[in-house]
Amino acid sequence: MNAPSRATMLARLGRPASGWANTPIVKGSTYLFENVAQWRSTRARREQERVLSYGARGNETVYALEDAITELEAGYRTKLFPTGLAAIAATLLACLKCGDHVLISEGVYEPVKRLCATQLVNYGITYSFFAADDADWQRHLRPETRMVYAESPSSLLYDMLDLPAMSQVCRARGILLCADNTWGSCLNYQPLALGCDISILAATKYLGGHSDVMMGSVTTNEANFPALENASINLGQTVSAEDAFLVLRGLRTLQLRLERHAESALAIAAWLNEQEAVRTVWHPALPGDQGYALWQRDAHGSNGLLTIEFDPALSAECIEQGIDRMQLFGIGSSWGGFESLVLPVDPARTRLAAQPTAPGYLLRLHIGLEGQEDLKQDLGRLLGALS
Repeated sequence: MNAPSRATMLARLGRPASGWANTPIVKGSTYLFENVAQWRSTRARREQERVLSYGARGNETVYALEDAITELEAGYRTKLFPTGLAAIAATLLACLKCGDHVLISEGVYEPVKRLCATQLVNYGITYSFFAADDADWQRHLRPETRMVYAESPSSLLYDMLDLPAMSQVCRARGILLCADNTWGSCLNYQPLALGCDISILAATKYLGGHSDVMMGSVTTNEANFPALENASINLGQTVSAEDAFLVLRGLRTLQLRLERHAESALAIAAWLNEQEAVRTVWHPALPGDQGYALWQRDAHGSNGLLTIEFDPALSAECIEQGIDRMQLFGIGSSWGGFESLVLPVDPARTRLAAQPTAPGYLLRLHIGLEGQEDLKQDLGRLLGALS
């Protein structure tokens, strides 16, 4: 029998074997046992297996979502966290100790850099960065490097990394390769299948899909799960059953939504590429993007994110007056929900900061589920203010 399609998987993952079509919301903190022997046995077993014992260790709703994400990420097991950043922090603390070094791709989610600079250094953990286009990136590895942490495609400019090639280097040296897979959202990209040991994502984004839930997940291979679970327990990390239910609900339409986001984003990216006021469009699925070849090889689809650079001759004041004229695009920090968003990008947070000349004004767009022509018309309000 052939393996089920992704659409079929999304319709069935995380559901009970019988009864309710959706796993119900299970609320509770205290779990009651029939006798002392059962209580003692469960407490011993929960160190090696997943059993119901206490609300902070999870319940049926949380377990259902963990299992669904594990299947989609093609991993061993998954742990859930209250935010994507909590998932990242727990992973780094689980895998790194005093004296270790972590090598990080430059285009990572900005709070990761803050986490390293203000938290990990207090524990004697060092860090450094490498550029996504550095063919000799491994020269930055040190004898004490324990982990390479990558985001592919990267935040803001969507640089693609050759994860299969990187995994070969890391495996030969006994170094963990960890990837932020928020852009890929389990369906578009599978870091574990590409050779990574750990895959992290913010379920806040496309998995939830409705801008009403915060959550992070970490999926690992078998060797690295015990350390992650131990860190999760020690740091008291848990998620509510209501939030797990919302993300499970979002999974049912994940493929449909991603296809719509991707179709609209690619069409709008191509249209923006032709506009006189726009100098550059970054979107890995756009032919001509520097990551396009790797995207074609390793990814299974795209999403609604793109970033544009305006003509450097245009003033920031003029552009921001145009942004304020837009009616459909909201100004907001997140993405992955149903709505379209714009957000100014500080060039100093990107690899463009190293250029000899300053880039033009940068603007990140998230293309939502609204009609393409309506969104183009709204972008036209911005472009019209620049003419």
